Amino acid sequence: MSDRRTDTTKRLTDRQAVLQRAMPSRKRSLPGLSVGVLADASAVGLLALSMWLITRAGDQPPILHLTFAIVGVRALAIGRAAFRYTERMFSHDAALAQLAKLRTTTFEALVPRVPGAIETRRRGEVLAAFVDDVDQLQDEPLRVRQPIVVSAVVVGLSLLLIGVASIPAALILAACVLVAGLLAVWLANRIAGRSDRELSLARAALVDALLERLAASEVLAAFGAVGLQRQRISDCEARLARVQLERSRAAGLTGAILALVSGAGSLLVLWVLLPGLGTAMTTAMFGAIVVVPAAVFEVFAQYPAAIAARRTVEASADRVASLTNEDLPPEIPVDPAVNDGDAASAGADARGSDVGDAAAPLIEVTDLSARHPGASRTAFSGISFALHSGETLVVTGESGAGKSTLALVLVRFLEYAGSYRVRGVEARTLPGRVLRQIVGLCEQNPHLFDTDLRQNLKFARDSATDDELMAVLEQVGLSEWARTRGGLDAQVGERGALVSGGQAQRIALARALLADFPVVVLDEPTAGVDRELADRLLTDLIGAVPSDRAVVLITHTEIPAGIESKTLELPAPGEVVPG
Repeated sequence: MSDRRTDTTKRLTDRQAVLQRAMPSRKRSLPGLSVGVLADASAVGLLALSMWLITRAGDQPPILHLTFAIVGVRALAIGRAAFRYTERMFSHDAALAQLAKLRTTTFEALVPRVPGAIETRRRGEVLAAFVDDVDQLQDEPLRVRQPIVVSAVVVGLSLLLIGVASIPAALILAACVLVAGLLAVWLANRIAGRSDRELSLARAALVDALLERLAASEVLAAFGAVGLQRQRISDCEARLARVQLERSRAAGLTGAILALVSGAGSLLVLWVLLPGLGTAMTTAMFGAIVVVPAAVFEVFAQYPAAIAARRTVEASADRVASLTNEDLPPEIPVDPAVNDGDAASAGADARGSDVGDAAAPLIEVTDLSARHPGASRTAFSGISFALHSGETLVVTGESGAGKSTLALVLVRFLEYAGSYRVRGVEARTLPGRVLRQIVGLCEQNPHLFDTDLRQNLKFARDSATDDELMAVLEQVGLSEWARTRGGLDAQVGERGALVSGGQAQRIALARALLADFPVVVLDEPTAGVDRELADRLLTDLIGAVPSDRAVVLITHTEIPAGIESKTLELPAPGEVVPG
């Protein structure tokens, strides 16, 4: 029981932390709240004053007695529209600005988890959480907190003003508001509670099915499974439609309850005030008070809708928190808390070029070992080497020996045991972003964005000019190919579908050169390339790296003649590194 209570407390704490990140600052929220109160107050005042004016005009008083009401109706009508527009502008501007920060914060929290901490999650689930659920969190300031605050203030002021004219009418209206609120919230929880919890799961299932259909279209066609996948997508769409229909049914019934209680409130106010008509209360005031419940309930309708939206937002916040706030396994690095003057970050510029001692080796590892999250044994152990500027280290070994794992350790996507020093500074004391400005990784299957060559290169340095981009393409041997394809405007296709594996590796190296990494890690750059082309590709890739940089080349093939390098051979799984 104690563990369950602890888990519940942690879940609520994590949820609140996510929701708080979605909230704009009080300074950004206050203008929208203030103008929202004015907009809804104008709507209530417009209906009441209009009824007063119509009823009073029936007595045919001198026109001067009606002038203030005429001007007031016009002012409130204009004010309602103007205030509503201004409220939307202020509140949405604040919420969308905060949403951009929330996306950045969520992405930064996902970065250390992607190499292994969330491998049990399906891609569709992670994508839905990062896109749909994060976007859903903008409803917290827009459709939850602001409507609750605005409706509470306006309904409270309306009851106060009615109480000045008639305390019984104010009490009746307050009771109707309370009853309607309780019934609407109960009904929404009863009907829509489950659907709200299932909504994001249904979205994630549909996204996952679509991703599988698009990413594995060739395999599905080869095995005749396209029809089955289409049926899966159709089932997911039907599930999502069913969930949304349940939520719509709850919203419709809630609106019906509010309308019913609003009408009942007006009738009760009419019945209570009717005996005093003409004596204790004028006809014009009587008409104004009788119609006020309709306007008050129009404003109060925001409250049940906000409660319903809150459940959806909380469900989304729980899923985002489960990806970003849960404790990382010990194999995943956590950035240190860096204080001013900390030796780990002191003097680190935008490229990390001032980190550590320039005279020390760029990389020095001693008795290094690492394992993947959940693995029962280490991927490698007992590794030691030093790498200086201008040197090339070739890492070889059988499949499963831990070569790619070593690459993940060098860029701090995996935790390590032993010593790993960068320019004399222990790597675990450096923030990951600083270390990855020194050590850059070109993956075995580099990711290329579905855009032109220019944007794929400027991802590494957005300030680079076209001349600089063509110069770096010349370095990696792609300039002639680029010119035949239309220059920097050449499209690379989704995930590099329009380029070969060797060209993708050259583009990845071009990005690494633009980023100006002192150490470049090439992870199996010749995988899937025949031997003759592989030798040429390796020679070109290593030759393109400036002489004052260092290269860690991870490969399972022999190195072409003419490449000066040191070799580190990782033992087969289960073997021990020779001492």
